[in-house]
Amino acid sequence: MGGSGSKGKGYWPFSGSSSGDESGKDGDEQALARLRYFGNATPFVFTRRSSMFFDEDGDLAHEFYEETVVTKNGRKKTKLKRIHKNLIPQGIIKLDHPCIHVDFPVIICEV
Repeated sequence: MGGSGSKGKGYWPFSGSSSGDESGKDGDEQALARLRYFGNATPFVFTRRSSMFFDEDGDLAHEFYEETVVTKNGRKKTKLKRIHKNLIPQGIIKLDHPCIHVDFPVIICEV
């Protein structure tokens, strides 16, 4: 799943060196290379894409339905029809508190 992980020993993308035997300039160069590869190189996520939509009236919800009347065999029956048109995605929203990224290569446990 995903290509962000590493199976090598001592791999740590967010620190200056990946193992104890590296030192000085070589470790710093590797840290800079990792920073370029990982971009921001922070384990935290501050925003996410919302799964909610705005409708024509400005209401916000995950799904919108319209009540329709269907006549079948002389009997009136009401059904809910899902609306797919004229919905505007909410977009990117800021999280109330930062979360840890799913690809963060550390196991966190509480003792």
